[in-house]
Amino acid sequence: MGRRHVISRRVTRAAVGVVAAATSLVVAAPATAAAGVGSPGLGDPYFPLAGNGGYDVRHYSLDLDYVRAGNHLDASATITARATQDLRRFDLDLRGFTVTRVTVNLLPASFTRDGQELVITPKVPPRRGKTFFVKVEYQGEPTEVIDPDGSSEGWVPTADGAFVVNEPQGSPGWYPANDNPRDKATYDMAITVPKGITAIGNGRLLSRRDHGGKTTWRWYEDSPMAPYLATATNGVFELRVSRAGRIPLYHAVDPAEVPEGAFDVLAIEAEVIEFFSDLYGPYPFSSGGGVVDHAPEVGYALESQTRSQYDSTPSAGTVVHEIAHQWFGNSVTLTVWPDIWLNEGFATFSEWIYDERHGGPTAQASFDQVYARPATSSIWTRPPGNVGGPRFLFSGTVYDRGAATLQALRVKVGDRTFFRILREWYAHNRNGNVTTADFVRLAEKRSGKRLDAFFDTWLYQPAKPTTW
Repeated sequence: MGRRHVISRRVTRAAVGVVAAATSLVVAAPATAAAGVGSPGLGDPYFPLAGNGGYDVRHYSLDLDYVRAGNHLDASATITARATQDLRRFDLDLRGFTVTRVTVNLLPASFTRDGQELVITPKVPPRRGKTFFVKVEYQGEPTEVIDPDGSSEGWVPTADGAFVVNEPQGSPGWYPANDNPRDKATYDMAITVPKGITAIGNGRLLSRRDHGGKTTWRWYEDSPMAPYLATATNGVFELRVSRAGRIPLYHAVDPAEVPEGAFDVLAIEAEVIEFFSDLYGPYPFSSGGGVVDHAPEVGYALESQTRSQYDSTPSAGTVVHEIAHQWFGNSVTLTVWPDIWLNEGFATFSEWIYDERHGGPTAQASFDQVYARPATSSIWTRPPGNVGGPRFLFSGTVYDRGAATLQALRVKVGDRTFFRILREWYAHNRNGNVTTADFVRLAEKRSGKRLDAFFDTWLYQPAKPTTW
């Protein structure tokens, strides 16, 4: 994510094990409050009700019909899932809307609402290990979600459409989801908007069809995607399609941002993809691109999978940052939100190494600039591995001290070992979910060094590191 306009725990070898065990407990949290009932949340330390137990989503098929006048969405979502237990009742996350009908395996299901929980009771309960299909029909005004840091996400209305971004909890503001980053799924979207409006989804554009004064845009994302990375941004855009090798790149720019050079900045994407493919491993997805909207009310950029979102014309550094997230954040995704440095620290370091290899300041010079900040700076007093709560998820320490952690590791283990660690981190975890403890184990294995004290100093101590 581009930086938003916002704002003692020791990891000894034993403590690393404790952190790993705690994460395992979250991941393996009991799926039932009673026999056959999927839990209403997955116990994330920051968003405990995000996600639901008892099933694993395999695919979302979203049919969205949106009219900005009146800010009205008429939609249906068909969800393909596999039951991980017998399910006489289960939840989906959905905020607002009037739900008009729910079916499970084509049979009408009863449902109730409880906050963000859509509680579904199927007529015939899915059995453990079986695939089942849920269809939710709903309509109304999409819910703009206000994060703990005060920023807006979800379906954020603009003058001519909506800027659709979800990190960390905006997805249920426009579609029913198992809203937890570890339940990845493939997606297809049919987004219907008034003729003259462009609708941008994830993945490849399959078709665009005009009918009755409207246009339906069909998109398909064929790689597993965390729910927060979905998008359906729409508005008046100029859409250009180019390629990075065989990968189609979709660049959509608001006419208000064309004079600001938005297309010129987005044009670096092909070279950036090539650079990171050489450095980290092959580009994860079958398409790429970016959307530059004129949405000053949003105040940040977001790395929606295959289609980074920018609220205004970005700097080249921001484009590099968001593209790096396609590897670290989108393909290799955190398991719990307190590990956000695994997304943002890695993307910020990627900016540093991109500059170093393109005639700019070295990564060490960028490290030195961060390290020069006084000991009273919040990046030292609020460590990236323990930021203190969800309102600090996107604070500077996550980006800058997170990146500095990686550069300090690079110096400690040497370039050859360091970049081998990053390549293996990506190769071994592509399309999966990770924790900080996983990264510590890999770094120790490849370096042959005990690094628990190092990571404790950089990620968890509320003090400026002096030795490491």
